[in-house]
Amino acid sequence: MKEPTLGNPQNTIAVLKKYGFVFQKKYGQNFLIDPHVLDKIIRAAKITKDDFVLEIGPGIGTMTQYLACAARKVAAIEIDKALIPILKDTLNGYDNIKIINGDVLKTDIAELAKKENAGEPIKVVANLPYYITTPIIMGLFENHVPLKSLTVMVQKEVAQRMQAGPGTKDYGALSLAVQYYAKPYLAANVPPNCFMPRPKVGSAVIRLERYTEPPVKVKNEKLLFQIIRASFNQRRKTLVNGLKNCTELTILREEAEQALLELGIDSNVRGEALTLEQFAALADRLGE
Repeated sequence: MKEPTLGNPQNTIAVLKKYGFVFQKKYGQNFLIDPHVLDKIIRAAKITKDDFVLEIGPGIGTMTQYLACAARKVAAIEIDKALIPILKDTLNGYDNIKIINGDVLKTDIAELAKKENAGEPIKVVANLPYYITTPIIMGLFENHVPLKSLTVMVQKEVAQRMQAGPGTKDYGALSLAVQYYAKPYLAANVPPNCFMPRPKVGSAVIRLERYTEPPVKVKNEKLLFQIIRASFNQRRKTLVNGLKNCTELTILREEAEQALLELGIDSNVRGEALTLEQFAALADRLGE
């Protein structure tokens, strides 16, 4: 197996020049140019020679080279057609990589895991475009893709939201959704100068360790998330008002107040004060 050659800025620039590559703003492309950060990601993801790894958005193949050296097999999904010939070049000589040109949001990842890894849990590693981070992560969880873990580079404030607890300013629907499916662990903060081109914001590497069973039992998962979204839609409003105003739910003020009363929760509470357990209990109560 070849040693990774990308990750150092000179080599990245040489590859981009060779192909006359132009960064596409619509794809949110920021390529990593720091070998220390790449090593940290591989370590955070706990990649072993037994693992099948799915990489989302390989770019020119920088992290893909590192993953190929650490894993048994890597499938890399890239949406930008212009990057496919570059990937075939930079990943030439690595015999355990499959390059897929496609949109991860339209790809059946569960089917891919079944075909490539006999349906066993896979590890996902990605330097995600910031504008589409949440749909990608939630899509993988909600579609019940067999996942062991997700190790992703995201905007720093998004990483903070994922691991925030009740009563904090970062706590919201994303915190609850992520923590229902996985245990978040912040692995590293990454400054803008580790990328080309430099993003305007700081980034962070976060590992989401998938639970085999969610930490709370709830009768209706869909209703739970509808209630959570409604509670944070208008953050400054009380939970009761959020539920009453939500069009996808048909909950009367009296019903919401009664459910909270039965759970021993003040009816003037805001969504940000409730734990995941309390939201699950509320969903079960309102579902009745």
